[in-house]
Amino acid sequence: MNLQTFTLPNGIRLVHDFIPNQVSHCGIFINAGTRDEADTEHGIAHLIEHTIFKGTEKRNVFQVLNRLENIGADLNAYTEKEDTCIYATFLNQYYDRTLELFQDIFFHSIFPEKEIEKEKQVVFDEIRSYQDTPAEQIFDDFEDLVFAGHPLGKNILGSKKSLKKISGIEIRNFIRRNYHLDQVVIASVGNIHFSRLVKIVTKYFSDAPERFDSISREPFFGYKPFSLIQKKKIFQVHCILGVPAYPFHDLRRFPLALLNNMLGGPILNSRLSLALRERNGLTYYNESNYTAYSDAGIIHIYFGTDPVYYDKALAIVYKELQRLRVQKLTPIQLHTIQKQLIGQLAISQESFLSLMLAIGKNYLFQNRFDSFEFIVKKIESITAVELQDIANEIFDLPKISTLTFQPIKA
Repeated sequence: MNLQTFTLPNGIRLVHDFIPNQVSHCGIFINAGTRDEADTEHGIAHLIEHTIFKGTEKRNVFQVLNRLENIGADLNAYTEKEDTCIYATFLNQYYDRTLELFQDIFFHSIFPEKEIEKEKQVVFDEIRSYQDTPAEQIFDDFEDLVFAGHPLGKNILGSKKSLKKISGIEIRNFIRRNYHLDQVVIASVGNIHFSRLVKIVTKYFSDAPERFDSISREPFFGYKPFSLIQKKKIFQVHCILGVPAYPFHDLRRFPLALLNNMLGGPILNSRLSLALRERNGLTYYNESNYTAYSDAGIIHIYFGTDPVYYDKALAIVYKELQRLRVQKLTPIQLHTIQKQLIGQLAISQESFLSLMLAIGKNYLFQNRFDSFEFIVKKIESITAVELQDIANEIFDLPKISTLTFQPIKA
C-alpha cells in the first residue's frame, strides 16, 4: 500500500491508494453524524443521507440516481454516530463522472419538501423494521442507556415524533453548522494515477469557499451501571451486557480488540460460541462487539436463547468474563488468538471497498491510516499480562450493565 494525499485550499483532503483493478471505489466522508444533532433534530443526520439524493439544482431525483446506476455503478451512503459517507463503486473510466456527481450532491442538493416528506415515510418503515427485530433494536436501546442523556446514546434513525418536525430549513441549517470542509475527506481505491485524480478533484471541488470550524462535542462521563428487564411480545429472550470502553485514539484499543475477538468475534471457536453453543446448545447466535468513538467507546456481548435457558446462558457469559480476569493466557493461547485476528484483518483488506471505507474513516478522524504491517506489530507486541490487566479493568463485574428483552407470558 502506498497512500498518496493532497489537500485543497478550502480544506478538503484527498487520499488515494492505486490498485490495478478493473473496478474502483470512491467515497466522500463528512465528520458529522447523529451525536452532532440538537435535541430538536434527532434523526436529521440519517434523514440527510436519504434526502441528499433527491434532487440538485440541475438534476431531479431520477437523474441523480441514473447518473451512475445506468453505467452499472453502485451508489450508496451510510450514517453513523460521528460520520456520514456517500460512496460509489464503478468501472475505472467513470472517475470523472462519479466525482462530478458527488460534487453536485454535496454542494447543490435542494432537499425538496415533497421528497423530504416522502423519505420520512421510508425512514418510518425502517424504524418499524427495527422494532420488529428485537435482536437489532436491543443494541440501540442498550447504547441509549449506557450513554444516558448524552448525544452518543441517540439511535441513528430518530423517532417518528422527532422526524415529523424536520423540514428543508432544518436540514440546510444542520449542514451549514456541521459540514466543515476541513472535516471532509475524499478517499479512493482504484486504477487511476494520482496526478489525474488530483486534477479531477480540483476541477470539481476547489471552487467551494473555505468552511473551517472547530469540532465541539460534549465529552461523555457519568456512566452508571444498570440491570433492566423489558417485557415484549417475542418468543426468545434477548440479552445484551457491556460497559464503556476505550476511545479511537487510545492505543489500548488494540489489546481490547484482541480480547473482544477471542471472546465473541466472528470465529466459530470464540470462547462464547464454544461455551454457549457448542458445549451447551443454548444459543443459535451470540457475539461480542467493540466500538471506538472519537472520545469514548463501548464493548457489549449479545445472545438470544429460549427463556428456559436464560439464567444458565447468562451465568456462562459471566463465567467467561471472569476467566479472562483470573486466568492468564498461555504463550500458545496468546499466539493463536494473535494469528486469528491478523488473518481476519488480512482477509478484510481483500475487499477493496472495505479498504476504501476504512481509509476514509481513519483519515477523517486521525489524518492517517495505520498500515497492515503497523497493526500486525501492535497485535504481536500484546502480552498476556496486558490482556489480563485490561480484562480486569473493563470487565469489572460490578460495572457491567445488562438489558434483557423477555417474552410476555401468555
